[in-house]
Amino acid sequence: MSTTQTLYPVEGTAIVIGGSGGVGAEICRVLARDGCDVALTYHSNQAKAEAAAEAVRGEGRKASTHKLNIEDVEATRTFIDGVAEAGGIHTVVYAAGPLVPLIHLSKIEPEQMRKHLMQDAFGFFNVVHYAIPHLRKTRGSFVACQSSAQYRFAAADGLSVVPKSAVHALMKGVAKEEGRYGIRSNGVALGIIETGQHTELSKLGYIDDKYMQAAAMATPLRPNGKAIDIAEAVSFLASSRAGFISGEVINVDGGYHV
Repeated sequence: MSTTQTLYPVEGTAIVIGGSGGVGAEICRVLARDGCDVALTYHSNQAKAEAAAEAVRGEGRKASTHKLNIEDVEATRTFIDGVAEAGGIHTVVYAAGPLVPLIHLSKIEPEQMRKHLMQDAFGFFNVVHYAIPHLRKTRGSFVACQSSAQYRFAAADGLSVVPKSAVHALMKGVAKEEGRYGIRSNGVALGIIETGQHTELSKLGYIDDKYMQAAAMATPLRPNGKAIDIAEAVSFLASSRAGFISGEVINVDGGYHV
């Protein structure tokens, strides 16, 4: 007689930092489909956050939205502690990051790099710092969205690669140090995904259809990715299906990193 595997604990919530974004919203929906209640954050676009929450509810799970700047130490602590007090936290997904213009390293101003490091690397550190005590209690899981350009550098992508490399280092550090408490920590490295950042960069004129077609041809699988591709990988790593996996990164990039 077969039994149905429980992918997530019955009690507790999955936090998705950046759950209002194109990729983040799909992560929220897939986590809900797989059995999670979701607390998602947004930086400024409440309408997109509410739409993401509705998709979670459409999968039959509870959802809450929270405006949060993860550079704000006290606000980050208050948010995470509040979710934990409301029922516990079993998963933290980091799907945030500032919009990254395509600029060569030689042309990046120091203030631009500082801003991206603060919003991405320092922001993720704040999330990790305040989530660890709660994930120790539930033997929970971190999943951090990163960049496949960390493995095969893409010209003019330094404002993404440098901060995301710090995110990667923090993810690895948590896997090494917190495994004794049952915490797992993994990552998903994004290639060209036809939503979120790339949609916004197209609107701003940094990339166009020709760029996207060339990007697709630079990958062994040829087409660019979809948000669902990232969401499925995130949910796999966060769930019991990956119960003995920690410190790993799945490149969801059509083979670009090869």
